[in-house]
Amino acid sequence: MAADDIPGMRQRLTLPQPRRAHWEDTLPQQLQALSPGPLELIAHGWLLRCRDFRQLQHLLAGSGFTIAQLQTLNPQTAVSAQALGLPVELQQTGSAAPSPPQSTDSLRLHRGTLRAGDRLDSEGDLLVLGDVNPGATVTAVGDVMVWGRLRGVAHAGRQGDQSARIVALQLRPLQLRIADQVARGPEDQPLAGLAEEARMSGGEIVIEPADPRLSKHLIGIE
Repeated sequence: MAADDIPGMRQRLTLPQPRRAHWEDTLPQQLQALSPGPLELIAHGWLLRCRDFRQLQHLLAGSGFTIAQLQTLNPQTAVSAQALGLPVELQQTGSAAPSPPQSTDSLRLHRGTLRAGDRLDSEGDLLVLGDVNPGATVTAVGDVMVWGRLRGVAHAGRQGDQSARIVALQLRPLQLRIADQVARGPEDQPLAGLAEEARMSGGEIVIEPADPRLSKHLIGIE
C-alpha cells in the first residue's frame, strides 16, 4: 500500500523532474489520483518564485487542495516559500558543511554564516544560506535573500535598481540600502513564522512581513 493510501498520512504531490515536463502540464492528471485536502509538495529542483506559488495555489484550491509542507532542493524556492509562511524542508544534495560561494548567470549562493569583517558581493541576486552577523556586509545588483538572520549591512539594487528587495527569515540589520536609499533595521521583534521583506515604496524603504496577504492562504488558515 502506498503512503498516499494510508489513513492519517499526508498525501504527496511530486512535481516532474525539471526539463522532462512542466508541472502545469502534469498537474491535472496527478490531482485526479488524490483526494482533496492538504498536500506535501515535492518540488525537486524547480525554481518557484512567489508568483509561481500563487499560481500553483490557485490551481490547487480550485480542486480542494492546500499546500501543507514543501520539500525542495532549490534554495531560491525555499526562500520564496518561507517568505509566504509555508513550512519548508530544504534538502541537501551533498554535505551540509559551509562551502565556497557558487555562481550562476543570475544568482550567487553562499552556504554558511558571515561574520564581522566578511563581505560578499553579487553581480546578480545573492542568496545566503546562513546568518549575516553584525559587522558583515552583503551586496547585490539584484535581490539579497538570507535564509537566516540578517544583522549586518545589506545593499540590494547596488547599481540603482529600485525594484530590488531584501528578504530574510529575520530582518534586523544595522543598515539597509536599496538603490541609493538608506534605512536602519526595525527594533521590534519579528513575527513568528514569516520572513520579512524590505522594498521601495513611495521613494523610501519599507519593511514588512513578506507578502502577508498570501501567507495565511497558502498554509490553509482562514
